[in-house]
Amino acid sequence: MSNRKILVTSALPYANGPIHLGHLVEYIQTDIWVRFQKQRGNECYYVCADDTHGTPIMLKADREGITPEELIAQVSKEHTRDFKEFGVAFDNYHSTHSEENKQFSALIYKRLQDAGHISSRTITQAYDPVKQMFLPDRFIKGECPKCGAADQYGDNCEACGATYSPIELKNAVSAISGKKPIEKDSVHYFFNLADFTDMLRGWIHAGHLQNEVRNKMAEWLEGGLQQWDISRDAPYFGFEIPDAPGKYFYVWLDAPIGYMASFKNLCEKQELDFDAFWSKDSETELYHFIGKDIIYFHALFWPAMLNGAGFRTPSAIFAHGFLTVNGEKMSKSRGTFITARTYLEYLNPEYLRYYFAAKLNAGVDDLDLNFDDFSQRVNADLVGKVVNIASRCSGFITKRFANALADRCSEPAMFQDFVNANNRIADYYETREFGKAMREIMALADKANQYIDDKKPWLIAKESDKEQELHEVCSMGINLFRLLVAYLKPVIPVLAGNTEDFLNVSTLAWPEAARPLLNHAVHEFKPLMTRVEADKIEAIVAASKENLEKTADKPKAKQFEPIADTVEFEDFAKLDLRIAKIIKAEHVAGADKLLQLTVDIGDETRNIYAGIKSAYAPEELEGQLTLVIANLAPRKMRFGISEGMVLAAGPGGKDIWVLKPDQGAVAGMRVK
Repeated sequence: MSNRKILVTSALPYANGPIHLGHLVEYIQTDIWVRFQKQRGNECYYVCADDTHGTPIMLKADREGITPEELIAQVSKEHTRDFKEFGVAFDNYHSTHSEENKQFSALIYKRLQDAGHISSRTITQAYDPVKQMFLPDRFIKGECPKCGAADQYGDNCEACGATYSPIELKNAVSAISGKKPIEKDSVHYFFNLADFTDMLRGWIHAGHLQNEVRNKMAEWLEGGLQQWDISRDAPYFGFEIPDAPGKYFYVWLDAPIGYMASFKNLCEKQELDFDAFWSKDSETELYHFIGKDIIYFHALFWPAMLNGAGFRTPSAIFAHGFLTVNGEKMSKSRGTFITARTYLEYLNPEYLRYYFAAKLNAGVDDLDLNFDDFSQRVNADLVGKVVNIASRCSGFITKRFANALADRCSEPAMFQDFVNANNRIADYYETREFGKAMREIMALADKANQYIDDKKPWLIAKESDKEQELHEVCSMGINLFRLLVAYLKPVIPVLAGNTEDFLNVSTLAWPEAARPLLNHAVHEFKPLMTRVEADKIEAIVAASKENLEKTADKPKAKQFEPIADTVEFEDFAKLDLRIAKIIKAEHVAGADKLLQLTVDIGDETRNIYAGIKSAYAPEELEGQLTLVIANLAPRKMRFGISEGMVLAAGPGGKDIWVLKPDQGAVAGMRVK
């Protein structure tokens, strides 16, 4: 086996919230692959960092009344704690808000600038005069300039499908202060991505990407590459651009550079050669594991930046799909938006590591966490098949043979068959076909259990003249168990470590040259894993249900500017606010943000179009109560007539909250 030199990264988690099970798909997938490489004897380093810059970090810190530095320090502790408990073993976990990242960002920018790949020009943007900051499109809302639909974002209309610039919105307001934005000119800096069209065309077809990802990249290349705006104006939490006061690197420029910075930090700690891994002529391997939603940044911008700045490009980028729970998007209202911390309070993290491994492949398909399948698979495979082998044989070894294994292997051919499977299993691990690897290992576990069933040591033990046979059969079972756990070690490292203690061995190496443990003393067996209990899963779901009164990100009212100019009470009193029951909710064909609701307001039903699709699936809303304005003039939209308005709260995206059912609330009740 040749000793490879490998550097591996996972995408950097954003420092504005907790790690959840959707994140863990990627970190567990990467960690398994890295552990496999290390078990095979390769020199492999796994680095990551918190992604800490950008407007959302700045605004969240402002809402919480702390500095961005305090926010990211707090989140870093939470992230590293959760990763550690899930067995994600980074060689280094750093931050993009680091001196190393600042230096590399400036260096790459300077090299690109010197080579003529950076340009600048004046652009006109929306500006919040209260907060005194330029507004990204998603922080501007108003009426569509084409159809007049209200509450539209600053780039496109969900009602009529029109696209426009934020300055074209009618009655536009800042989503931060509620005030009308003004137009303001600013000089911005751009990375001329089109300069690298030929380089990228060759790179994406050179085996660095999965087929489906390569095809998507080819489509984007054929459509022509645009300049990439890499600057943002103060106030902004990030790195100031050298020689450009008041201008900051856009978060997506310095985020991937965080891979280099984290590795540089590791090199300084362990006296490693940074250039050996990042120089243009490097012969080491570099792999990025990412979600399919950030392919554009990693497979176009990133290799172009590296190439233009004189660094090596990735050996490969491995994209994966999203996580669904019980076949649906993760949902706070259904209790399936599960944080790592909530899971850890109730269940063994190695259950989830194994389940993800059993479901993962080399493609970009979404992965579903089905709780019934989860319980059945963990209980049947890990507990019922693998651990069961040791528990069936170890009692006899302890009671009858003083914890010593037999001095001969009674089934050398069978043992060698298990060893010979190592090449096939290794190929599956290497190519990230973890599901196939797990099936192969469990097929071996079935053979081991069948061997014990056929030999029936519990019957042999009753015959006094068959002590040697009993000793050899049980020792064979323990030796097969040892090989199975060695194959599973990248997936369930804690169980593997406990098995090493039980077997009295220093480490479970990859079994390509394994020999049976003969005349070997083991320790007394202790249960290695218990079954998944249904009530623990129910507790996780219950603990994950959204509680609007305790939402951590709920802003304090005093930290916000007034949303609009004050109005007289008489004007407000004209609003007919009612509790409405949502009778039916449906998707709207051609609309990304709208749902069509049929609501009962007490004396009649109404049809309402609401821009809450990002937060709710239709089936989550049916039967719920919400608050509507019942006397709003009907508005004609591209999809039909909207006969009212649903009132909701939240910053947007997945965090949009409608009123939940409450005792005493009934459809038609007026709100005073």
